[in-house]
Amino acid sequence: MSTSSSRLEPMGNGGEPLEPPKGLESIGKGGDPLEPPNRLEAFSETGERIEGLLGALATYGPVAQQRAEDLVALVTNLYGAGLERLLQVLSDSGRLDQQALDALADDELVAGLLLVHGLHPYDVQTRVARALDSVRPYLGSHGGDVELLGVDAEGVVTLRMLGNCDGCPSSSVTLQLAVEEAIQAAAPEVSSIEVDTTRSESRGVIPVESLRVRLNLAEAAAGWVPLPELDGLAPGEIGGFNIDGVELVACRMGDDVFAYRDRCPACSQTLAGATLQRRLGGRADSLILACPHCPARYDVRRAGVALDSDLHLEPLPVLRRSGVLSVAVPMGV
Repeated sequence: MSTSSSRLEPMGNGGEPLEPPKGLESIGKGGDPLEPPNRLEAFSETGERIEGLLGALATYGPVAQQRAEDLVALVTNLYGAGLERLLQVLSDSGRLDQQALDALADDELVAGLLLVHGLHPYDVQTRVARALDSVRPYLGSHGGDVELLGVDAEGVVTLRMLGNCDGCPSSSVTLQLAVEEAIQAAAPEVSSIEVDTTRSESRGVIPVESLRVRLNLAEAAAGWVPLPELDGLAPGEIGGFNIDGVELVACRMGDDVFAYRDRCPACSQTLAGATLQRRLGGRADSLILACPHCPARYDVRRAGVALDSDLHLEPLPVLRRSGVLSVAVPMGV
């Protein structure tokens, strides 16, 4: 006696098979939707894909949608329990040492999954501090720094901008493009960010619900463009690049990379052919950019400020995003 089985297809009111909702037709065909994410950005895209599939399943009716959501919740809880058990086994065997914890926290994808399940090895203050450390090279390119004053029980982060960032007209842009994004990625439970400005003795408060709006506005004005060629710059080397018509110059000093618009504010000429010079008595990794067309010289580390005037180069933010050096390039120019 033989048996056979067939998959039941959803039927319409007239008995005809229903077409799969848009967004479901590529499942199981070996395409990108089934490939596991290997970076935090791809992990976020996978989450959006899941939301889209749940929305597509809603066309089958509320019962199908609820079952799909229950299925996702069960799978999520199962993987969360598995991750928790994995960490417990490592801890019980004495292998979950500080080096292992740092490695887990430094991996964007793993850290993101641990955050989702409430298993991240570091508390919110430590994660915020580590996030600020990741953007210090960019803040340093503006001649400034940031100090973490604390994180309270309500998830309010209090910062103080230091150096040239304190009171600088571009400090709000600096915060939007670098600090906000880093903090939100590392500690999504943060409710708001307060900037303590000691000069004015007032505070600027950035509600968490406005962070994404502000970040979107910043990205509309300056989009992040991957520029892996920056990793090829040797210490003390300067190079020219063109990103969608925007000319820029970039140089490396030690482990830090700095980028500026390709224009000398003193003579309005290109910086092509500019040289990096060591300031007399200065550190080996503190160089001066000399314009090839006029006597102007600029301090690369201090936001490109001129040595003998109030002029300065126009700095472009450089951050390592998803493992690739990227530049925030103004849009619409």
